[in-house]
Amino acid sequence: MAGRARKPLRVCVVTGTRAEYGLLRAVMAALKRDRAFDLSVVASAMHLAPEFGFTYREIEADGFRIDAKVRMLQPGDTPAAAAKSMGIGMVGFVGAYRRLAPDLVMLLGDRFEALAAASTALVMGIPIAHLSGGDVTEGAFDDAIRHAITKMAHLHFTASKESAGRVRQMGEEPRRVFAVGDPGLDSLRTMKLLPRGALERDLGFGFRKRNLLVTFHPVTLDRAPSTRQFAVLLEALAALGPDVGLLFTKPNADPEGRALIAMLDKFVRGHANAAAFASLGHRRYLSAMAVCDAVVGNSSSGLLEAPSLKKPAVNIGSRQAGRLRARTVIDCPVEAGAIRRAIAKAFAMRIGRVANPYGDGHAAERIVGILKRMGDPRALLRKSFRDLEVARG
Repeated sequence: MAGRARKPLRVCVVTGTRAEYGLLRAVMAALKRDRAFDLSVVASAMHLAPEFGFTYREIEADGFRIDAKVRMLQPGDTPAAAAKSMGIGMVGFVGAYRRLAPDLVMLLGDRFEALAAASTALVMGIPIAHLSGGDVTEGAFDDAIRHAITKMAHLHFTASKESAGRVRQMGEEPRRVFAVGDPGLDSLRTMKLLPRGALERDLGFGFRKRNLLVTFHPVTLDRAPSTRQFAVLLEALAALGPDVGLLFTKPNADPEGRALIAMLDKFVRGHANAAAFASLGHRRYLSAMAVCDAVVGNSSSGLLEAPSLKKPAVNIGSRQAGRLRARTVIDCPVEAGAIRRAIAKAFAMRIGRVANPYGDGHAAERIVGILKRMGDPRALLRKSFRDLEVARG
């Protein structure tokens, strides 16, 4: 007598930002295609805010159904507003999880939206699969959030062997930790990017002979205000002159984020060679990266995706301190002269073969394969702390 067919595993993917969705997209598509899974999607935070581009529409345009929306972002540019947003988000995630009844919640990264979603799932007894744990970004409180989610999570899909080692170092059982690579690279392997002319028409922006893709997010642990640091970057970019095209994507909804947006909007109004977008969308963003000569700012995309497109990245300040780097990354302090010199170095850089430390673009299929072999997800809820052997002095 044949055994009963296994019910599809109900996987709930939670996403709160355009960048995080871009990394999750390939995994979501793989889950949607496979009959072993029943995918549900919860959109929250920046996705639902008009000032950040209503990016939930990009999720829908990619063919995914959004099963729940958790509105949580509160007005204001302060740490208190971010903390209040987390509390409101937890209330919203309770309702979403009750209605969707997932077997597993899947989260990526290190933002406060993900912390709220993970905390709710933990208390409600829902197993958590965490992507991109074990990374290090010492310049932002995201670093602590990422490690906190690691301790709440029950399965760990890391972007590198080094990150997998850090997750095990935090006491997680090795059998639950898998170095699969960064899923954001999967899209680079499969996505057809827009050529320069089509991208210009789509954006309404004329590229110059030289062009930069610029993103600068708030630096939440630095003593120097993010607004002061961003002013230095804008000064350096203005000094490049009108023959260098500047394509900006706007910053995240972190403390000081809205202040940076106001500064950027003012800069763009005074510079015909510049344009800014709340969100380019994943395909247009990667297409712009391929067209531009370099990536500038403090976004993780300069370290994660840019090497695979053989593009140099000028990484400014401390936000990405501690993260793995390919040889295409040029680190520089927040000084106008240093930034200009780093950009000049990027323009002169000749990139041949480059190894991306974040994988080969097959992370999604590895994650899906591991989930299919997992068995009863509720068995994951009881974890054991694995002590490391410490050398005695």
